[in-house]
Amino acid sequence: MNLAAQKPSAAALAQMFEPIREDLLEVEREFERHVQSQVQLIPTIGNYIQASGGKRVRPALLLMTARMCGYRGPLGVLYASVVEFIHTATLVHDDIIDDSEVRRGRQAVHSRWGNDVTVLLGDFLYIKSMSLALKHDNLDLVRLLCDVTLRMIEGELFQLTKNGEVDISEDDHLEIIRRKTACLFAGCGKIGGMLGTTSPDQQEALWEYGFNIGMAFQLVDDLLDFTGEEGVLGKPVGGDLREGKITLPIIHLLREDAAAGRLIRAVVKDRTISIEEWQEVRCLLAKHQSVDYAYRAAVGFVDRAKEALRHFPPGAEREALEALPDYVLSRDR
Repeated sequence: MNLAAQKPSAAALAQMFEPIREDLLEVEREFERHVQSQVQLIPTIGNYIQASGGKRVRPALLLMTARMCGYRGPLGVLYASVVEFIHTATLVHDDIIDDSEVRRGRQAVHSRWGNDVTVLLGDFLYIKSMSLALKHDNLDLVRLLCDVTLRMIEGELFQLTKNGEVDISEDDHLEIIRRKTACLFAGCGKIGGMLGTTSPDQQEALWEYGFNIGMAFQLVDDLLDFTGEEGVLGKPVGGDLREGKITLPIIHLLREDAAAGRLIRAVVKDRTISIEEWQEVRCLLAKHQSVDYAYRAAVGFVDRAKEALRHFPPGAEREALEALPDYVLSRDR
């Protein structure tokens, strides 16, 4: 595996989504508009979150799939905004749970404003997302969004039960990713299809497309904890291991080298890791090709995502959606 060999660029992603650039800007404006409140703290924190940036891959996926399916109306921006609210709510809650001090290179919301305020802000964002979704009478879309959100929360709860469990199985780890990350990507794909003119089979194909991108996205995100640079990632490397999260490279390492378990257990127990221990972990991962193993798993999901697009005729939108999985594989943040 060589993540560094094909560095993604902001320019490449922008070019990929050039057809929906104006829609994505409108999603930004919608977010800013809907975090307004007479309680000044809400827009203050909302603007702080928005200013920290983000790739907006989920809204872009929804907007581009809608275009591929023939829809170019205002509901694309509306539901893309709903998705961004849901995603942001999960981020602020996750940072509390993980006790993460940094998010996207800036102080995490709970570190700056406290856990109590941040919990309530996350609740506000969740309810705001459903309030937006209910602006139009499409109960099928609202049901889908509710189902996806529930699965994400179940995934977070399941991850909490497994946190610090060094012997977590690969199946359990992938189930956490399915619920926490992949389902929202899947929902974005399917909503795009539901807005356009599609058959049930095509909607299911778009669910599969988004789902597999989401799986690859999280696997690569986990890899970056071992291969990324702190200044690029915007958060400390090695954070997952220190937080007790056992991801696929470590699961593979422990399967290949039982003796490595002593080191991993010590790190997870103490919730800290020295430079020497970190170097030893990196050496063991390289020796057993554990990062390569996880990367190959991500490639498998990317291949399945591309395969799902064969249900649609060739065109510029499909071409952009076919390029997105490769960007996910090569991302460095």
